[in-house]
Amino acid sequence: MDKPKTTRREALRLLGASVTAAALPRLATAAGPDFPPGAVIRTILKDYAPSALAGGATLFHEHMSLRDGFMVDWLRSAAETRAANQPPGTPPRPSGPAQAAVPNVLIDEDLMADEMAIARREGIGCIVDAGHPDMGRDVGFLRRISQRSGLPIVASAGFYSQPFYPADLGSWSEDRVFEEIMRQVRANPTGALGEIGSWDYITRDERKVFRAVGRVHRATNLPIFTHTGIPGKSALEQLDILEDAGIDPRRVVIGHLGNLADPNTEIQRAIIRRGAFVGFDRQGGQGDASVVPMVVSLVAQGYADHLMVSSDLSSPREIKRNNPTGGGYAKTLTVFAPKLRAAGVPDEALHRILYDNPRRFLAFVPKIKRTA
Repeated sequence: MDKPKTTRREALRLLGASVTAAALPRLATAAGPDFPPGAVIRTILKDYAPSALAGGATLFHEHMSLRDGFMVDWLRSAAETRAANQPPGTPPRPSGPAQAAVPNVLIDEDLMADEMAIARREGIGCIVDAGHPDMGRDVGFLRRISQRSGLPIVASAGFYSQPFYPADLGSWSEDRVFEEIMRQVRANPTGALGEIGSWDYITRDERKVFRAVGRVHRATNLPIFTHTGIPGKSALEQLDILEDAGIDPRRVVIGHLGNLADPNTEIQRAIIRRGAFVGFDRQGGQGDASVVPMVVSLVAQGYADHLMVSSDLSSPREIKRNNPTGGGYAKTLTVFAPKLRAAGVPDEALHRILYDNPRRFLAFVPKIKRTA
């Protein structure tokens, strides 16, 4: 299959990006992470020994495949939630441009194969797609863009959050939710459970899904990463449910905790003290200003081993084609990481956050043989 072509202008831009990335730590530290015997990182094309992916940064939460209309529905649900949570008498927020007119780039195979190839050249070694059937994620699409770009992609399984559940999920038993997720795992090479979410305050149905996900983890050993609402309201309760289901917190990333812009990082530290990872997963853009000091503080307190970063990319304005200087799937590495370094985060800590921690999280000893 033809490789994506690179123009001279893009080659010069990529050279600049590679210089930026080269300033960041890319080589394994003398004492690299330990992995359990038999552990693999399961990508959509093959299982890797975790050490085989040490040469590039790993992104634990991105999106490369979503159905047409998903982001329109997402933005509408977000606006409705914000309006419902406003104090009485608060003026309505001005509406933005019509989102229905924005093209869905996450169904364009040529474009996404090119974006993945660029991310690989800019230093990304592995990337996790956070979608599953209720988001309209297309496993065949992910397989093809991984083949064409050479970038390993981890596919996920699960259910997202209340506004996006199947219409009748409220009537399902927990056993049925468990079986439906297991069906997803058996149907495709699955490397993670996520993003498993609560939309606002966690609902009864979302608690049921989290309990079922805990059971799937016990049956498969697959790692779990979460979406914690607007903004992060259910972080501690999510971890409570998963721990009550018998999950070792070290197998869990509680996500979107950059949304909790607390200089004291109380929720983040509470999660870390219980052993879980904290996900700062909307980085590489305007939200970095409030997150950088939180990461600096947590690293200074000795918590670098519990931090992971990603960008949760899903918008056309974020891809490299539409934002050549600050966009693309590698922007956590090329945009956000230099900000952390400039703020005083040591190279050794950056290496753990970008290269080691996500591989430790994704590495698991399979209980189910991979599908083809």
